[in-house]
Amino acid sequence: MLAAPADFDVLIVGAGISGIGMAAHMEMLCPGRSYAVVERRDDLGGTWDLFRYPGIRSDSDMHTLGFVFEPWKHEKSIADAPAILDYLNRIVDERGIRRHVRFGHKVVSADWRGDEARWHVTMERADGSQRLMTANFLYLGSGYYDYDAPYDPGFDFGAFAGQVVHPQFWPDDLDYAGRKVVVIGSGATAVTIVPSMADRAAHVTMLQRTPTWMFSRPAKDWLANFLRRILPEQIAYRITRWKNIKLQDFGFKLARNKPQKVKDGLHKRIRRIMGKDFDLAPFTPPYNPWEQRLCLVPDADLFDAIKAGRASVVTGRIRRFVKNGIELETGEVLEADIVVTATGLSLAIAGKIAISQDGVPVQFSERFYYKGCMFSNLPNLAVVFGYLNASWTLRADINSEFVCRVLNEMEKRGADTAVPVLPQDHGLEEDDLFDFSSGYIQRGKHIMPKSATDYPWRLNQEYLHDRKVLRQAPVDDGILAFRKAGGGVVQRDEQLEAAE
Repeated sequence: MLAAPADFDVLIVGAGISGIGMAAHMEMLCPGRSYAVVERRDDLGGTWDLFRYPGIRSDSDMHTLGFVFEPWKHEKSIADAPAILDYLNRIVDERGIRRHVRFGHKVVSADWRGDEARWHVTMERADGSQRLMTANFLYLGSGYYDYDAPYDPGFDFGAFAGQVVHPQFWPDDLDYAGRKVVVIGSGATAVTIVPSMADRAAHVTMLQRTPTWMFSRPAKDWLANFLRRILPEQIAYRITRWKNIKLQDFGFKLARNKPQKVKDGLHKRIRRIMGKDFDLAPFTPPYNPWEQRLCLVPDADLFDAIKAGRASVVTGRIRRFVKNGIELETGEVLEADIVVTATGLSLAIAGKIAISQDGVPVQFSERFYYKGCMFSNLPNLAVVFGYLNASWTLRADINSEFVCRVLNEMEKRGADTAVPVLPQDHGLEEDDLFDFSSGYIQRGKHIMPKSATDYPWRLNQEYLHDRKVLRQAPVDDGILAFRKAGGGVVQRDEQLEAAE
């Protein structure tokens, strides 16, 4: 018998979308379980609280980036950060979650003690002091990238006389009115920043090494707004959410099966906005659509800025930084007072927390994903790594729900441990975890967990399949073993006998 119960049944790391989603599911599905949410920052929101660059918004529609249990009510389905933070704060307050959140607690290590069936979690507070918490189950909603260190491409800014800014650390007092700006990058961050800064800057140039496939759509979903006027809110939300899930799935599969058709369609949209003689070279990547994420251009704002002469797109490689800007390999100099390095993120696993099992460090690159949620032979730990081809929250929702199912199964059995068991001689065939050519994915592959060709030992990119399995398939699948501390596997008949 353990000397004392753990501080919490579940410790949730991170108060962003993933962590808030898990807390809400705990309130709905495991109301008798104790939990805490620990957040290193001073406010909730995760990504949406960290990034402060101009125009920051979602690059997915909020009817799928929003939670399954909480309708998105704003008229814009492509929402800015303040609207997303309002949504998250409303959920936290209305569902009684805020009292469970401990801000200013950075988790630095977590050790699973098998003899106690609990995690010993060490946290660091703002004043440098440390605090220890214990929990039976650890849920990591800490995101997928390094909060402290974005990707550094190794630029030498020595000769540049202007200001260099990274979107992850945007200064509150940056004044770019009337100044020339070069934004290095062509991903979602750059595509957001360029039109936003172009409203006040003298000119903004997006410098890309390689073009990105882009598509424009209205920021407002007319069907969603119409349905909200004639149907109950929850029903309208479900219909819109299902419509968008199916459209995302259809678009991704069409791109993989008929890439030329999708290329032609994307170019046709741009020509419709920019004119039939517009040069499409800056918007024609050397790869097929959805080999990297498509970039969303809501309300054609980037193209409007280009048409108005306030912004431009240049494709080229940097030779060096000079006093007044950037010299390209062609010899052309892009003049700049401010350079924004929207060059990407660095992947991080488990929030860079030092995870160990009975004192032995856990190498996630040596573990297999289990149902895209847990890891082989690692007890009582779950994580969220969202979809690359769909909204992050779709995975966060189904993972949270599944973990609650696991917790309830543990309670029924009188078990205190749930572990996906993978024998040493498993013979699994490994698969390419992420069939994407994006730089941040390729750079981070060496630290990522393994993924097999066959379910459940893989991280799928098939939301509809994952949802069906995680919601409907038995939790007791012959792989997830339920145990007692110091004992063996807990069988169903043992629990029945105890109940009699």
